[in-house]
Amino acid sequence: MYVSARERKILEHLLLKKDGTVVKDIAEELGVSPRTVHRDLKGVEEILKDYNLALNKKSGAGIQVVGSDEMKQKLHMFLFNLYHNDYTPEERQTIIFATLLEAVEPLKLMTLAGDLNVTIATISNDLNRVEERIKPFGLQLIRKRGYGVEIEGSEMSKRRAMSSLISENLDEFGFISIIKENIQKKSTTNINTITDRLLGLVDKRKVFLIEKLVDEVKEDLPYSIADSSYVGLVVHLALAIERIQQGENILFNDDYLESIKETKEQHVAQTLVKRLEDTFQLSISEGEVGYITMHLLGAKLRHDQGDFLDDMSIGIVAQQLINYVGKQVNENLGENLSLFQGLVTHLRPAIYRLKQNMGISNPLLDRIQQDYEDLFTIVKKGIHECLPDLHVPDTEIGYIVMHFASALIKGETVFRGNVLVVCSSGIGTSKVLATKLQNEFPNLSTITNKSMFEIDQQSLENYDLIVSTIPLESVHDYVLVSPFLSKEDIEKIKAKIQEKQNKDNRSISTVTQEKNMDRNEHIQKLNRMKVYNDTTLTLLQSFQLSTIQGHTLREVLSNACSSLQIAGMVTDSKHVVEDLIKREQIGGLGIPDTSLSLYHTRSSSVAAPSFTVYQLQNPLEIEGMDDRKVQMERLLLLVAPEHIQEEGLEVLSQVSASIIRDDKTIHQFEQGNEQQLFSYLAEELSLFIKEKMNE
Repeated sequence: MYVSARERKILEHLLLKKDGTVVKDIAEELGVSPRTVHRDLKGVEEILKDYNLALNKKSGAGIQVVGSDEMKQKLHMFLFNLYHNDYTPEERQTIIFATLLEAVEPLKLMTLAGDLNVTIATISNDLNRVEERIKPFGLQLIRKRGYGVEIEGSEMSKRRAMSSLISENLDEFGFISIIKENIQKKSTTNINTITDRLLGLVDKRKVFLIEKLVDEVKEDLPYSIADSSYVGLVVHLALAIERIQQGENILFNDDYLESIKETKEQHVAQTLVKRLEDTFQLSISEGEVGYITMHLLGAKLRHDQGDFLDDMSIGIVAQQLINYVGKQVNENLGENLSLFQGLVTHLRPAIYRLKQNMGISNPLLDRIQQDYEDLFTIVKKGIHECLPDLHVPDTEIGYIVMHFASALIKGETVFRGNVLVVCSSGIGTSKVLATKLQNEFPNLSTITNKSMFEIDQQSLENYDLIVSTIPLESVHDYVLVSPFLSKEDIEKIKAKIQEKQNKDNRSISTVTQEKNMDRNEHIQKLNRMKVYNDTTLTLLQSFQLSTIQGHTLREVLSNACSSLQIAGMVTDSKHVVEDLIKREQIGGLGIPDTSLSLYHTRSSSVAAPSFTVYQLQNPLEIEGMDDRKVQMERLLLLVAPEHIQEEGLEVLSQVSASIIRDDKTIHQFEQGNEQQLFSYLAEELSLFIKEKMNE
């Protein structure tokens, strides 16, 4: 069956828009007139007939593909594997881009024209667009008569461009399917689809081997990796192996290599490199170890347990952004702990990626901009206000928007049922889907988010309902939905719940309640609550505000830590002072636009967690978290044992978050007396514990 480039693009658009779309939107996306789309729809309908699908046209409501999900998926896979020579201009330019990146010598325009079956004039025009596309990567297009055309730039820039091309033009499901060996079998000699052209940048067999190696070492990391980052890391490594085998190596400056020395990520990178060397029989340089370490650092997805003692500056940015968006939408978002933790979790690796010029793909960006147009504009302006020195692309902003979208969705909060949500596009998207599920189905009690790489068939029996945004080959009983939960998706979930209830006279909620009566689970929860309560009690009992002397920072910290040692909170005040000063050398601790500083550390010489406030007799100028000077008048000191339980760390995180909640709380910490501050902290931590009890 012949399918033209436009027919293919129209079909892909219609399959993506489950709730339907209008001809005008299709025309805008394809860059043609609505009349042209109407003409092409006749051919589209003929193609749909072969899959027992049809085009539903409703006046004023648009058009949509109707039929079984199974046949829609078959059509999607057919389009994915389609053999064709008829490319759109954008696809042709992408192929030229990929071909030039892969080339080891200049290419003649005649060669490119013959390969793509177009004129030299068309290729020349396409190269103008390619030239614009390569600039953001720090690459340059060299064109000389009689010489040919080539892309010039650093090896790192070329790899970033290759990775970007794959992530932008190959949907995540497609690439994951390759990794899981679920793509339909096809001739290895056929490389005429844009998918094959892009995947030609890497060897599929190498991708499979690399994915296995990454899976083996990822457990050694002190955090989880989001599916999108996991796939991105595999792509980066596959590209690296291909390029190393071609004699191309990454060069890192010595300062960067020194800065990552002895990090957990570097140790994992070294282990991974050793296995890559053994598997592919090659030698990998220190620069490549640095490259892999950089991507591990940029792929973090920590659980919401709060590492804010190490990343207070990111907490400041998160709270500033929350306050900005809250004011714009006229909502009090400042006390939303889940939003704050989710943003910090996302911003930590995001800011690292941005500073290292590492790209990130967002397959949901168009839908996010469409469904949350106003919120996207607000968040984008807020990001510019809070991070004025950092260029944040729309792909990254899209993920941040999802966190706010989840927080702004209103709904019930009482649930009975156990649901597993499988979503590969990031924690923000998972939260939006989970919140919408909670709103639509108040009988569902717990909602657990997992990545497709974490699914263990044996553990699935604990869930009453499995909802996934990506096809799951190894799971038979689940509901496939879009990340935005359309009306059609809601009906599918209702039908699945009804089906389960019909199979068993007992309701889902009854079954779940019996499961929730597990003795060990109750004991574990009570133990967690005990740690929350004990840590809170220790902090409140030891809290004090006192005046402190000192003409230098070291004198002030020494006096403060000595008082903590007398109180029994610290075993070696001198050691704690050194740890605090080491922490300051990593980055400033003055809170921007205030007279406050938050000095914090985890130390082997701290006996119990402590939060104290000191009024300086002699204000000191110190480095702020935004690299500007802060005139410190009050020192906030938050210290914890080196080995503290996860729940205790969460309590300390809540304390740090409460300081910067809004202008009112900042003013209170600048001017308030001991009783006022104690009352505020006691109320904050009581609400925090109550929230934890209701989880």
